[in-house]
Amino acid sequence: MATDPFPQRLPTLDRLGVTDPSNVSSSEVATEWLDTFSAAITQSDTAAVADLFLEDGFWKDVVALTWDFRTFEGRKDIKKLLDARLAATGLHELRLLQEPLKEPVLQKVYHDFVWLRFCFGFTTKHGKGTAVVYLVPLPDSKWKAYTLLTCLDSLTDFPQKVGPLRDREAEHGGWEEKRRQETEFPNNDPTVIVIGAGHSGLETAARLKYIGVPALVIDKKPRVGDSWRDRYKTLCLHDTVWYNQTPYLNFPLTWPVYPPAAKLADWLEGYANFLELNVWTASTITKTSWNDSTKTWTVEVNRGGKGTRVLTVKHLVFATGSGGLPKVPDIPGKASFKGSAVHSSEFKSATNYIGKKAIVVGCCNSAHDIAQDFCSHGVDITMYQRSSTFVISAESVAAMLGGVYNGDFPTELADIYNTSLPWAVVRRLHQRMAPMVAETADKAILDGLARVGFKTNLGLHGAGIMSLYLERGGGYYIDTGASKSIIEGDIKIKNGSAIESFTQNGLRFTDGTELQADIIVFATGYGDPRDFMREVCGDEVASKITRVWGLDEEGQSAGVWRYCGHDGLWFANGNLALSRFHSLHLAIQIKAIEEGILNKTDVVI
Repeated sequence: MATDPFPQRLPTLDRLGVTDPSNVSSSEVATEWLDTFSAAITQSDTAAVADLFLEDGFWKDVVALTWDFRTFEGRKDIKKLLDARLAATGLHELRLLQEPLKEPVLQKVYHDFVWLRFCFGFTTKHGKGTAVVYLVPLPDSKWKAYTLLTCLDSLTDFPQKVGPLRDREAEHGGWEEKRRQETEFPNNDPTVIVIGAGHSGLETAARLKYIGVPALVIDKKPRVGDSWRDRYKTLCLHDTVWYNQTPYLNFPLTWPVYPPAAKLADWLEGYANFLELNVWTASTITKTSWNDSTKTWTVEVNRGGKGTRVLTVKHLVFATGSGGLPKVPDIPGKASFKGSAVHSSEFKSATNYIGKKAIVVGCCNSAHDIAQDFCSHGVDITMYQRSSTFVISAESVAAMLGGVYNGDFPTELADIYNTSLPWAVVRRLHQRMAPMVAETADKAILDGLARVGFKTNLGLHGAGIMSLYLERGGGYYIDTGASKSIIEGDIKIKNGSAIESFTQNGLRFTDGTELQADIIVFATGYGDPRDFMREVCGDEVASKITRVWGLDEEGQSAGVWRYCGHDGLWFANGNLALSRFHSLHLAIQIKAIEEGILNKTDVVI
C-alpha cells in the first residue's frame, strides 16, 4: 500500500516467511502461548510479555487496564503500557476459554493471510473481562501475537443486576407508586442526566440503572422514540436486525431483517417502559452550570406543563445523535425561489408532490431514501451529486456482518469480536475487502451506476464503508433499492457542476443549466456533535472539548463513550451496535468514578 500514508502492513505468510500452517493444533498453540504470557504477567516481566508480540503488534484496551479506549502499537509502547498499568491493574487469573465459539480456531482470512484466534478470561483488582488474541506463525514454528484485545465486562463489586442477580422481592401493590417516585425524583436528584431519548440515550440509561447508578433521561420531544418517528416516512435500518439488537431485550424473532424507523420508534418507547427507565419527555434544559470544586452540575429543566425543576447531578451524557445541527449550503437567491426548500430532517413524505418536480441535493443514505420515495410516487426527481459516493449493497453489508451477527451467534460475543481488532488492522483488511466486493458481488450495480454517470469511490484510502462511518459519519449509501432506479433512469443524476444560485423555479448551475423543482430537499448532513452541548453548557465548557467523533491518532473514536476533556461530561453517539456495546463501558466508567475506583489523574501512561 505504497500509495497511502499508513506504515502498517499485514503479517502475510510471505512477509513472515512461512507456509500455510493448517496442520497445527489450535488448542495446543493457544495453550502454549497463554501459559508463557501468563507466567510473564505473574512475574511482572513486561519485557518478556512484549516479546510475545510481533515487533509491530498491537494491544487494544477497552477500560480494562487504562479505564479508557486505547491502542498501543509496537513492543516499545506495549511495554510502556504494562510498566505503567500492570501492577496498578492487578491482571491475574488468566484462563483459556474453550466453550463453543470462543475456542481456539485457525482462520484463513485471505489466501496469503492466516491467524489463530482464541479468547481468555481475566480478572483485575476491580473487575472481570474477556481478551481476544490473534497469533501468527513464524518460521521457527513459534507463534507470536499480532493483536490482543483486553475488554472489561463487569465490575466485581458492582455487577449488572440481571439474570440470577435480578430483584427477587415480591411486589404487593406498591410497584406503580415506586415507579412514580423513581421517575419523578421528588426527594432526591439523579446521579446522571442523559440528554436524548433515542437509542443511545435509552441504552446508556439502561446500563446505568442495572449497574446501580440513578439516571434520568430528558428529551424535548413528546414521546420516547420521536427522534426516529419524526424522520422521513420511508426510513428503515440499512443494516440487519441482528446487528441492531438492544441490550437486555432482543427484538422478537418475527421482526423483519430491515426494520422501518416507525417500528423501531415504538420499540424504543416500549423498551423504556419494560426496562423501567426514568424519562421526562416534552422537557428542555434551560440552564446549566458546572462547579469544579464539587464536580457537580446544576441543571434547570423546563418540564413543559409540569413546571421547572433544578437538579444537582454528577454527570451529563449527551445522546443527541452522531451529528449536530442540520447543515444547509448557503446558496444565493433563496428568497426568489417559489417552491419549498427544506433540509432532510424536515422532510416527511413525497405524497404531497405527486405530478411535480423535485431535486435532492446530496447522494448518501438519506438522499437516496428520499429520492426513492419521490420516485415511488411518480415525482420527476433529480439527485444532485456534489462528490463521489461509496455504494455497497445491503446484501454485501449483511454478508460482512453475518459471520457473527446472525440468529445463532450470541450478540455479546459478536460485539467483542467486532471490536477486537485495532483500526490500523481493520483498515488494511477493508482495503482488500472493498475492491473485492466492488469487483464481484456489487459489480453489476456499480457498473450500472457508472454507465449513467453516477460517480462512486472505494471510501477513504480505499477502505470502504467503515472508514467513512468512523472517520466522517457519512459519505456512503447502503443500497436498498434506489441504485436500480438510478440505473434505469427513474431517478435522474446531475453532477460535474457546482450550484450557482436559486432561481424562481429551481436551481441554476455554473455550467449554465437549470433544474426546475417544486421542492428541493437538502440531504447535506449535520454539523458538529458538540453543537447541542454548546447550546446547553455554553462556550466555556465547549472550548475544553476538542473533538467528538472521528478517530484519534490511535484509531479510537474521539471523545465518544470515554473521557472527552471535561469532567462529568460524556457523549453517547453511534449506531445501534456501537451504542449497545459501549453504553456498558460508559456506565462502568461512571460507576467506577462514583465508587472511588477511578480517578483519571491516577491513570498516567
